[in-house]
This record gives sequence, structure tokens and C-alpha cells, in this order.
Amino acid sequence: MCGLAGMLWQPDTRSVEDIAPPLAAMTDAIAHRGPDDQGQWHDLAAGVALGHRRLSIIDLSAAGHQPMTSPSGRFVMVYNGEVYNHLDLRAALEESGRAPRWQGTSDSETLVAGFDVWGLAGTVERTIGMFAIAVWDRETRRLTLIRDRLGEKPLYFGWQGSGRARTLLFGSELKALSAHPAFERRLDPQAVLEMLRHSAVGGARCIWQGIAKVLPGTMVTLSPDGEDASEAVYWSIDALASARARDSGPTMAAPEAVEALEALLSDAVGRQMMSDVPLGAFLSGGIDSSIITALMQRTAARPVKTFSIGFHSARYDEATHAKAVAAHLGTEHTELYVGERDLLDVVPTLPRIFDEPFADPSQIPTYLVAGLARRHVTVALSGDGGDELFGGYDRYRKGARMAGALARVPHRLRRLGARVVDTLPDGLLDAGIGLLRRPREGEERGAQWLRRMARYAGARDTDALHRLLVSFWDLPPPVVRGVASEAPNRLTESHPDLDGLSPAERMMALDAGAYMVDDILAKVDRATMAVSLESRAPLLDHRIAEFAWSLPLSLKIGDMAEGMSAKWVLRQVLYRHVPRALIDRPKQGFETPTGAWLRGPLSDWAEALIAPDRLHREGILDPAPIRAMWEAHRDGRGEYRLQLWNVLMFQAWAEAHLGRAADTPARAAA
Repeated sequence: MCGLAGMLWQPDTRSVEDIAPPLAAMTDAIAHRGPDDQGQWHDLAAGVALGHRRLSIIDLSAAGHQPMTSPSGRFVMVYNGEVYNHLDLRAALEESGRAPRWQGTSDSETLVAGFDVWGLAGTVERTIGMFAIAVWDRETRRLTLIRDRLGEKPLYFGWQGSGRARTLLFGSELKALSAHPAFERRLDPQAVLEMLRHSAVGGARCIWQGIAKVLPGTMVTLSPDGEDASEAVYWSIDALASARARDSGPTMAAPEAVEALEALLSDAVGRQMMSDVPLGAFLSGGIDSSIITALMQRTAARPVKTFSIGFHSARYDEATHAKAVAAHLGTEHTELYVGERDLLDVVPTLPRIFDEPFADPSQIPTYLVAGLARRHVTVALSGDGGDELFGGYDRYRKGARMAGALARVPHRLRRLGARVVDTLPDGLLDAGIGLLRRPREGEERGAQWLRRMARYAGARDTDALHRLLVSFWDLPPPVVRGVASEAPNRLTESHPDLDGLSPAERMMALDAGAYMVDDILAKVDRATMAVSLESRAPLLDHRIAEFAWSLPLSLKIGDMAEGMSAKWVLRQVLYRHVPRALIDRPKQGFETPTGAWLRGPLSDWAEALIAPDRLHREGILDPAPIRAMWEAHRDGRGEYRLQLWNVLMFQAWAEAHLGRAADTPARAAA
């Protein structure tokens, strides 16, 4: 795993002294992504410069140094990721008689050799892997930015500056771009709104105006003059889901599906165990991490190193389950029990680790388990992707049932009922619901819960319901000042290609292209790279994604009435290696007690970040709804930990990246 950075500009009178120091600052800012080596390449006459930081994983020698030039000299590349089938690609090149004289064994060298023979698109389409690539074509004088199919590796880009200083900046993290003197810190209010709603800034949008993300499965080609930019999608979840919606042919039988999935998983895990440095696995004891660990252990010649984080509160602790699975499989297991102080100590570091505002509270234990693993290994495999591809989240079953029930009631009538609920006082709703439902610690109170249910009931269709299910804030846009309406994004746009899917499948497709990429994979990438650990996710092998979308929903979510459960086909593979008794339990997730923290040890921190005078002075967020929510939570009249955590993570990020100068609207939202 590595970090890349670079710039593109209209050729002018810039000298090496104008280019090399800013490029070094960009790569130094992401040194954590690649502490083992660094390199620069530039062509002043063409107006391009590439920088790289290397975390040596495959071929630890200087033969893996980047930037790397193709054998013909036409292509120059910087690359972050792993191509797990690169030995197969080498063999194909050799069989064609067009292989170069290999200098080493790195997958980087395989890629640039492929570019010469198959071209950029032809090479990328042959890969199995995760990657972000920047490649300069000396012949066409074009820069191409390429991101892997599922979005495991990040890649940002954007034109900054004006006049002669206008420069395209690109890199693995925003830290790299912001280190360049041309970088403009202009906050995008639409991105703030999206972050408050969904905990992360999603899709191509970035927290900074003028900067974008390369979307998964996409190649963006640019020129130094800023003209003729083009975007080509070479793979997408939507295409898979759309094909599923149109498929009316015979479906795979359950036994055949289980056999086929195990074969695919075994191949993916075997390929991802390719490493010249110590390797292990994250193990939570859940379905996804357990199946990855089981297949690793079956392949490995010695016990696999596994890692888990434990909490002293039974409500949040999964370490006992992980330990039991590790004992059954015979792994070399390491666990770390962390206390409240350990968790709280991470909070001040989060704005720097996640250099876009990010508020999934599981970022804290993810960072801690990554740090634990890094003490022993340089690569760790994870079970990420199983929920979105195989139907693991409760919202796919409950949401689908809810969508079906709502469809039987006219939308106008449902909206009317929701409005009636909104007019009733909290005390009356609390009293009525309290007779039927007694909330546990950390759960919503009666009125709050009922108002949320009413919003669900008022949803126009499945997409609107799903958006509510994955939203933390459902307030009107004015919560962010200066935003009159919400800009289109993946969760607000229409998706006619998905119209033939069931509600559950539609939600899975939307999650795989949004929540998984913007939240889960961003969280894992930043948390692991912060400690120079490479994380790999075998379930995100694109062949497994394609297989998952070829299956009928009944083999994923199953028929609960017939005793089938979420991720049914994955479970059947796992049961071949781990007893059901160690696995079958309610889904727990990587939770933290943020609600209690905000009423206790983080209360003063929170109050300082959202003090009324501060919010007024900064001019970004409307204090009224935030203060009302904060006071209700603090006083125990409501449970708003997730909504408040999003606000607080934005405020902490703004303090770190905008500074106190953010207290003027012109500076913050211009």
C-alpha cells in the first residue's frame, strides 16, 4: 500500500525549484501511507509532476521504486494498491511474446508492462485488485486517474489557483493536495449538509469546492490545459444490479451456489495472502471476518495471526466471540481490551486522520485494532463488503417489509398521518408509547421513536424510505446556512435501471455504491493507513461481487419463515469450517458508547464546540436545531448521540482544518 500525489499545469516557465519542493510537501503529508521509500518524476516541458510514498509489500527491493516508467518509455505511473493476479498477467505477457525483461517481482512493474501491450483500459479490465493509479501518457500528453472497481482506495483531484498559478492537484488524501501552495480552502456547504445527514461526504463530492473524488470503477483523463477532460466507467455495481433486474433466466440452486462461492472465496483469499511481509487478519467473530480467517488458516502453513479489540462493557464487546472462533481455528490470536480512557484519547486525533469530516463512531475501535495489528504485521485481511453484497443489514429485511406494507396505503394518507404525529406534544407521545415500549439505555424515547416511524411512513417510495433509514439528520437544508436545497447525490437521484429489483435488492445496490464506499471503506483506509498498515478485503474481489449479484435474493436474505437468515449462502460456507454455535447470534457491530460520553466525559468538549456564540460567529451551522437537540440529549429527554456526533465531528474537523479563522462566513462558506 502506498500514497501518491502530483500536479498538472499548462507548460510555462516553472523550474525544478518551483516544482520539487511543493511536490515533496505533498508526498511528505502522506508519509504514513508509505514510510519505506519516496520518489519524484517531472517533465517541465509537458507540465506534469508525479510523487510517490511506498509501503513495501511485494518485492521489497529498489525494483519496486516509483514513479515507474513502462518498458517502452511511453507511460509513467504512480500507484497505490495491490493487483492480486499480477503473476497471471505476467504469464499472459510472456505467452504473447511481448513481456519485457523483468527487473523485479512487483505488481507495479506488471502494470506498466501491461500498459504498453494492452493499453490502460485493457490492462485495468484484466486486473483483480484494489488500486488508485495516476499514469502519464507521454505520447498523448494526457494524465489518467484510475480507481478500483469497488472503491477501496481513494483518489482526489481538482484544479486550483488561477492564471499562471492554475494547477491540477491530485493525491491519495486531501492532506497531499492541501500541502500545495495553490490549494484553496473553500468549504462546500452542500458537502457539510451531506456529512451531517450521512456521517461522510459521499460520491464524487468533496468537502472543498473545486476538488472531487474519482468514482469507483472509473478512469478520468485530463490534459495540462484543462480542456478535453473525459470520464469512462469500466465497471459498476449499478450495471450488475441492472443486469440482475433484467435477468429472468434460471437461477442457481442452493447447493451449487454454496460450492461456487467457496471456490471463489478460497481463490480470492489465497491471492490476497500474497505478501513479502508479515500478514494477519482482523477477527471480530462475526460471519465475514470468521470466513476470511477460516479460509486463510486452511491455506496457511502456520497459524494465522488474528487481532481483535475488546471492551469491558458486555453490550459492546465481541472479543469473547472472536477468541472462541480463533481457538477453534487454531490461529495465533492477539486481543486488546480497551477502556473508556483509551477510546476517548483517540477522539482529538480523528480530524487529522480523516481529513474530510467523518463521523462513523466505529472509526475509533477501527483505528485501535489497526494499531494493535501493526505491532505484529504489515498486512491485515478483513471481512468488509459482506453485508452490502450478501444482505447482512437488518434494514434489507425490515425495510423491505416496511416498503411492502407502505405500498398498500396511499401516500397522501400516510403523509397526513405523519403530519398528525408531528403536531402532538412529546409528553402525550411518550406516555402512549411508554405503555408499549420501554427503551433501554442509549435508545430513543417514545416521542422521538414515534416521530421517526412517522417519517418512514410518509416516505414516497423505496428509495425515499432507504434514504431515511441511512440518514441521521432529516432536518430541512437550512441547518447549514446558505443552503436552500440539497444538491443531487446518489441517494436523491432516480435510478431507473434498478426498477426491476425488489426493495431489498434496491437498498443493497444503493448501499454498495454509497454507504460502503463513502463510510465503511473510507473508514478502513484512513484508520489503517494512519498506522502504515495495509488492509485487504477478499469479499470485495469483483468476481465475488459479480457472483453475489447473479444470485437470487432468497440465497442471500432468505425466507425467515423457512428458517433462513441473513447472508444465508455465506453462512453455509462458514458452517463447513466453524460450528454454528460459535456464529449464530444477533449482529452486534463495532459500536462505541458515544451517547454516554456526551453526557459525561465529553460534555465540556461538546459544549465548547457547539456553544451558541461560537456557532453564530462561525456562520456555518444554524445554532437553533443543534442546541435544542444537544440540550434534550444532555438532560436525558432524548437520545441524539448519532446526530450530535456528526455535528461535533464536523466542528472538530473545522477547528483543525479551517482554524479559528473559520469564524467568518466569508472564509468558511465562500
